[in-house]
Amino acid sequence: MTLLNDPRTRRRRLSVAAACTGLLAALLTAVPAAATPDPGDGPAAQRKVSQGARADVAAAIADGAIPGQDEIVHSANIRHLANIPKDALPGTNSDLAFQGTYAFAGNYDGFRVFDISDPKSPKTVAQVLCPGSQNDVSVSGDLLFLSTDSSRSDSSCNSTTQPVTEKSSWEGMKVFDISDKANPRYVAAVETACGSHTHTLVPERKNVYIYVSSYSPSAAYPDCQPPHDGISVIKVPRKAPEKAAVVDFPVLFPGEGPDGGGNPGGPVNPGVSKTTGCHDITVLPDKDLAAGACMGDGILFSIKDPEHPKVIDQVQDNVNFAFWHSATFNQKADKVVFTDELGGGGAATCNEATGPNRGADGIYDIVGKGDKRKLVFRGYYKIPRHQADTENCVAHNGSLIPVKGKDLMVQAWYQGGVSVWDFTDSTKPKEIAYFERGPLSTTTLQTGGAWSAYYYNGYIYSNDIAKGFDVLKLDDKRTDPAKRVRLGELNVQTQPDYFD
Repeated sequence: MTLLNDPRTRRRRLSVAAACTGLLAALLTAVPAAATPDPGDGPAAQRKVSQGARADVAAAIADGAIPGQDEIVHSANIRHLANIPKDALPGTNSDLAFQGTYAFAGNYDGFRVFDISDPKSPKTVAQVLCPGSQNDVSVSGDLLFLSTDSSRSDSSCNSTTQPVTEKSSWEGMKVFDISDKANPRYVAAVETACGSHTHTLVPERKNVYIYVSSYSPSAAYPDCQPPHDGISVIKVPRKAPEKAAVVDFPVLFPGEGPDGGGNPGGPVNPGVSKTTGCHDITVLPDKDLAAGACMGDGILFSIKDPEHPKVIDQVQDNVNFAFWHSATFNQKADKVVFTDELGGGGAATCNEATGPNRGADGIYDIVGKGDKRKLVFRGYYKIPRHQADTENCVAHNGSLIPVKGKDLMVQAWYQGGVSVWDFTDSTKPKEIAYFERGPLSTTTLQTGGAWSAYYYNGYIYSNDIAKGFDVLKLDDKRTDPAKRVRLGELNVQTQPDYFD
């Protein structure tokens, strides 16, 4: 194992232009129930890079500017404790959720349950085959929720792919009973407009509300018609999950015309996604507050009435943001970190050519009170280590590290790895730790790296798209107080009050 403790050495050789692609509406499509993928349902094809770019990558590896192919490197304050490779589910690994001593790992083929009572040696408890990208996963009590955002023949776990232009096709939310972790039981399905790319729980004692984020409507799609300018709200009775149903579709971007009042995108705002829905939402139930990353817009809204959320501010960044991807509040709820998924997660954007502001995090302070609160931009954060032009890299899913008086976060950056950073000063964020692997390939641009990286009960857990489930231990006086914070359950998009 190699340590690279000085990220400045990583900047020298990687100056070639990024192999940027247009925004990929879905990173990879789902793998069906059969053992082999349907045509067109497998991983995205590898993309060639120029001969000059290949030579530059080889020179950078030889120079020590980047790690070698698949080589693990990290800062001195992080240890890599475990890696569990893929097993029965060969698809793309996606999001993570936690409950007690269990971790639930999404995969485009279904989901996997790990026993993490010994973080140095996680054990597989169950692997559930239920294809349907992205299989964004969350848990609450005895229920597990799974997003399906690929057009399927029906709502079952035996479904196959089917054109979205067919009225009988199905996309939406699936619900499982996980009272027996070794034997999850499928209990309900709810179809939603444009499927469910991601979802966010607003849990209450008797019911669980689900905010379903989806986008990219078309007049040719019977179940995904424009304007798609809101989110689906599902109500799931805990004692009768089979009665789960959509109870509202609040419009978040009211406006005249076929596309509502969100960002029009190009050509008005070149290089920016048109807002046709939301990608991800994070809620702070204790504060009745939510933040939405909605393609071309970032929004702040009140969830005092969970069935009828109300937008209180809307912001855009038409200079450096291409696709508002996700949101994270700080503990005091006076800041929001928004991520920009430049290139859809499939492009090499962590290089000198792209620069430090595009494909970065945007840090916003929340100023004012009540429904008059506003989002005010303060700064950008991007990993300080340039990546190869064969590595897809951009800001992705992360979580707070709970330390009183500090704003600390761990975050996934695909093949940029896992970054731990401090944004206590919104205008001067800085990295304090990192973990990454060298490129999957030195000759082609392949999709891989950390999809999610979350802090839970003293450890960092990461779901690597290609390499599997990683466990990291962070030992640093700045983050050590977080080890005393223990949670019984964590869905990162439903942020807890860590100190209550």
